[in-house]
Amino acid sequence: MLTKPEKDKIIDKYKTHAQDTGSPEVQIAILSEEISRLTGHLQDHKKDFSSRRGLLRKVGLRRRLLKYLEKDNPKSYENLTKKLKLKTKQAHDQA
Repeated sequence: MLTKPEKDKIIDKYKTHAQDTGSPEVQIAILSEEISRLTGHLQDHKKDFSSRRGLLRKVGLRRRLLKYLEKDNPKSYENLTKKLKLKTKQAHDQA
């Protein structure tokens, strides 16, 4: 779980305008941080199945948001995936 200051720092880094707190870019960045933390937790606690379920839910939500952003604003999608170092369908196809 992210603390308020950590979440605010992510929002400041990825916001698209001054009052932005809920754009897809911000939501994806927050989910990515939560996913990385849960992944680390699950490496230590392999039998924590409720956290694993939460991780899978967050991964699915991030995937849906990325799909929406790719369709709605391809330029922003590319910039965000580069910033967050996420694997994309195009990068996978080129390899």
